[in-house]
Amino acid sequence: MAAAPTPDTATIAALPAERLRAHCDLSHFDFDTTAELSDHPGDLGQERAMEALRFGLTIGQDDYHVFVLGDTGCGKHAVTFRLLREHAAARPVPPDLCYLHHFDEPLHPRLLTLPAGRGAAFRADMQGFVRELKPAIEAALDSAPYSERIEALQSAHKAREDAALREVGEQCGADGLVLLQSADGFVFAPQKNGEERPEALTAEEFEALPAAGRDKIKAAIETWGDRLAALLDEFPDWRATLRESLVKAAREALTPALAHLLRDLRTRYADLPDILKFLDAVEKDVLGAAVSGAAADDKEEDGEGEEAARYPRYQVKLLVDHACAAGAPIVFEDNPGYGNLVGRIEHVVQQGVQVSHFNLIRSGALHRANGGYLVLDAERLFAQPYAWEGLKRTLRRGEIRVEPPAEAQGWGGALTLEPQPVPCALKVVMIGDRETYYTLMENDPEFAELFKVAADFGDDLPRTPENEREYARLLAMLARSANILPLDRAAVGRMVEEGARLAEDAERLSLSTRRLSDLMREADHYARAAARPAIGCGEIEAALAARMRRASRYPALVRESILDGTTLIATSGARAGQINGLVVVELAGERFGYPTRISATVRLGDGDVLDIERESDLGGAIHSKGVMILSAFLAARYARHQPLSLSASLVFEQSYAPVEGDSASLAELCALLSALTRLPIEQRLAITGSVNQFGEVQVIGGVNEKIEGFFDLCTLRGLDGSHGVVIPAASVRHLMLREELLEAARAGRFHIYPVSTVDEAMSVLTGVAAGEADARGLMPRDSINDRVARALAGMTYAQHAYADGHALGGRRRPGGRR
Repeated sequence: MAAAPTPDTATIAALPAERLRAHCDLSHFDFDTTAELSDHPGDLGQERAMEALRFGLTIGQDDYHVFVLGDTGCGKHAVTFRLLREHAAARPVPPDLCYLHHFDEPLHPRLLTLPAGRGAAFRADMQGFVRELKPAIEAALDSAPYSERIEALQSAHKAREDAALREVGEQCGADGLVLLQSADGFVFAPQKNGEERPEALTAEEFEALPAAGRDKIKAAIETWGDRLAALLDEFPDWRATLRESLVKAAREALTPALAHLLRDLRTRYADLPDILKFLDAVEKDVLGAAVSGAAADDKEEDGEGEEAARYPRYQVKLLVDHACAAGAPIVFEDNPGYGNLVGRIEHVVQQGVQVSHFNLIRSGALHRANGGYLVLDAERLFAQPYAWEGLKRTLRRGEIRVEPPAEAQGWGGALTLEPQPVPCALKVVMIGDRETYYTLMENDPEFAELFKVAADFGDDLPRTPENEREYARLLAMLARSANILPLDRAAVGRMVEEGARLAEDAERLSLSTRRLSDLMREADHYARAAARPAIGCGEIEAALAARMRRASRYPALVRESILDGTTLIATSGARAGQINGLVVVELAGERFGYPTRISATVRLGDGDVLDIERESDLGGAIHSKGVMILSAFLAARYARHQPLSLSASLVFEQSYAPVEGDSASLAELCALLSALTRLPIEQRLAITGSVNQFGEVQVIGGVNEKIEGFFDLCTLRGLDGSHGVVIPAASVRHLMLREELLEAARAGRFHIYPVSTVDEAMSVLTGVAAGEADARGLMPRDSINDRVARALAGMTYAQHAYADGHALGGRRRPGGRR
């Protein structure tokens, strides 16, 4: 039953123009241009993030690395680097890192750490040593005393051998033998008798001798052959003694020259025991190589200079040089590949074979940042193969190993080096977005163990007079950083308003410094073209208008499609089951809204609401959830004591792209109620908003762009004072509409209606009161809720009647027809 009709007391008034945009009060500013303002440090509204960042940078634990998260363009890079510079300036300069040749294990170069600046000096000193080494060796070995000594040693050795052989030759003559030297060595032969000079018998003469004589000669030859063999066996020892004498002579000749070359180095680096040990090893190796002739034939190349290439193993590979540093290093690796992080070992081809040596070790960002801070971009890091695993491995070990990634070890056959690891003592600051951070926290346990500090940068801050003044300082800092003209007071006020629009909240200010800076640079272009001393409000407006024109191709095509009738959107008349919803699209960083037709149909059924978008795989999960919620509202309000005997269909007409979000659920519910009650909806209005199971209208995003999209269409068709948009009352605080729309609202040509419930929305859209139940639970007759209840009751009755008739269809009624 229905109660008597009552007048509608829930009429929704349109918002006054003053509530459609929160203008900036310029009286809050006590300057003429931003040139009078001091720079803001850039951390406006980031107190929480700054506290976390300071904590992460100062805590001395190894596994407290920092992840800086926030939206793109919020200034987190600039603020992070500013804070890093402050902390780095107060920290000591880390030592230089060098690699030296390991004379005992050439494939394992030794690490040498030196006080900052001394690495470059030591490298230069060793280069000078190498340049002077060969001339010094040649001068020592070419000197007359050394040559005479060598000649004397060799002559004495030769004389000794000759004397020993001569003695054998003389002694064997007593047994009728003569010692002969041939190409094959020494031999004994029978001697002719009576000759002044010993001469051997010919073969014929030997055969002519009696047998006893021949046997005697053979026995003598065998005896003297043994004695000669014993003598020749002593010759290698004599030659070894000669070599030892030659080596001793070379050492005695080279030692003074080498001591002279190393004397200054030993004095200069007397406070560094590791260098003194290296110089001892160099001296030992030079002496050994020089006396054996190896050093003079060394042809290795290290790529550090033609002169230095003569003796590369005596060089110093300066891996990291802090000679010009002040404080701890801050390294930002823009291309964080595996090799750029941990370093790499290069190879050269010699005689068709890849070889390497310690001078081909290349430092990575971890080496250069050691003792300081390494800043990485998370997105770029995870785009590089093996880089993230390599970074984690380094931080877990606490040492930097220059090696191929574990996944790639053994792929190449080239012999490579294994340098001594570098102890790792640095702080890693990774910068990324929130999605990356939370994905890593959820899926990578090692990430949570290593990056225990999250510095979360906010997107906006409350819009208060004090914050507006600080915002002006922030704009002044951005203007100076970009080297553009200062902004006058009106321009600052317009930028504050644009900051509120970017924040999608009239009571907050966006901290997207990149977008603010881009807008100021574009406005600076127009100000300079007009030869103005400062950027004014007009230049800001011109930059915004130009930006809209540059991005207007697609919005213009959408409007043209509506105007020429290709896309059906009505802005006049009324129709049941049809409503103008609003959508917002973002392309290339610019957002715009436009209307879309949503239609609903109802019929007898079992209470299901068919979402055609979902059935056609064009509806996203959130949109489908919104349809389910409105279905639940319909059943809970109107079918608590009876079955919901309807089936309904909802669709975005002429929609050929995926639909996502629940901001159209209010429009869909209103279209469904209109179709159910046959109450026509005014097409001069558009609507946006989401709805919950209790029929309450909820806030949505993109409200400004949606309203302006419908306003632009109505303007092109001609505003007649009846057009408007229905929005959630909770979204009123988000309104920052264009001045053009405000002028239309002031003139009564366009209206914004805030609603809090679906009842209020239906009242605005249909002009019929929604109606509230009285004490007996009865709705006012012909109110919207009364019509919905009666329509559903009629459907339930029809369904029961159909079911009863179908049940009797197989039996003949008494006295009647089948």
